[in-house]
Amino acid sequence: MSNYDLEKRTLEFSVKLIKTLKQLPKDLYNYKLTGQLISSGTSIGANYMEANGAESRKDFVHKIRISLKESKETRYWLDILIRINHHLKDVLYDLRKEANEFVLIFGKITSNSK
Repeated sequence: MSNYDLEKRTLEFSVKLIKTLKQLPKDLYNYKLTGQLISSGTSIGANYMEANGAESRKDFVHKIRISLKESKETRYWLDILIRINHHLKDVLYDLRKEANEFVLIFGKITSNSK
């Protein structure tokens, strides 16, 4: 997969995430959870973009590790939302699968960079 494909994929993930979260009921729990999820979910691609512009190998690995960490956090928040918003569980689960793929991808990049 080229850098461009993963850049595009993380961007599309962020957009789909935000559009999906806008469909959730407006209650205190969803409000708090979606705030966390938007931060972590959009950070995946932002840090990947920064990694591609890294000034050193060390900087690259650092940014990729942040993308990995944010992918794991995003997966966690999605797990919670899936359990409390059954009416959107299918689309939320699709987002969770994508977040898990990011965990695998960034984990592999991290291990290959050592």
